[in-house]
Amino acid sequence: MSGPPPSVFKDHFSANAASYARYRPDYPPELFAYLAGLAPSHRRAWDCATGNGQAALGLAEHFTEVVATDASSKQLAEAAPHARVTYRAAPAEDSGLPEACFDLVTAAQAAHWFDRPRFWREARRVLVPDGIVAVWCYELFRSTPEIDRVIDRLYHDVVGPHWPPERRLTEDGFRSLDFPFPEIAPPEFQMEKRWTLAELQGYLTTWSAARRYREARGGDPVDEVREDLARAWGPPEEARSICWEIGMRVGRST
Repeated sequence: MSGPPPSVFKDHFSANAASYARYRPDYPPELFAYLAGLAPSHRRAWDCATGNGQAALGLAEHFTEVVATDASSKQLAEAAPHARVTYRAAPAEDSGLPEACFDLVTAAQAAHWFDRPRFWREARRVLVPDGIVAVWCYELFRSTPEIDRVIDRLYHDVVGPHWPPERRLTEDGFRSLDFPFPEIAPPEFQMEKRWTLAELQGYLTTWSAARRYREARGGDPVDEVREDLARAWGPPEEARSICWEIGMRVGRST
């Protein structure tokens, strides 16, 4: 008898794991409090494709035990330790976790990369009755109109041809994502950082399209807009507000 097909892990971030851990924005505490309020209990949560553990650490403020998995051991090597978080290497679609043991399953900025039919089955398998599944993403950030114009050119014109096709699902905040659960309408959430120009440029290097640009063409795609970005920014040491809208789908297992 043959087993399930192997997971196809689309690894867009391992080569940049340290920068990813340093520059990726944090999710708001209110998001985790909201999810904890929906969960049938606060015993266990599974954070799938945890990366460097950003969402797992937020969940650990509300759950007794958080299991945080990622298919990339390099990403997990950058994860911050926490007494209530256990990190494990495992693909989203084949976690190896026990059945009906988790009150909440989450995937932050990751579900668009999954073999989703298999992941949905895995989420149902590990969730307790009435457990919660939540997946979310964040859209292209906004700052000032001048900065936004430069970033839009970088996103669409410079690295645009190098975005993986799955990226399109994040551009509408996961509204077009297949989601086979009875849905709960979440409140609106956003992330905000105060960054210098150097910090913003560090974040831009973590884009999957930036990595693919470097592999295909050599060089740094940010160089193509660096002067315009500097003019739009002003004094480089000045911290400016960077905001991302979060798109979220939340459902209950039946």
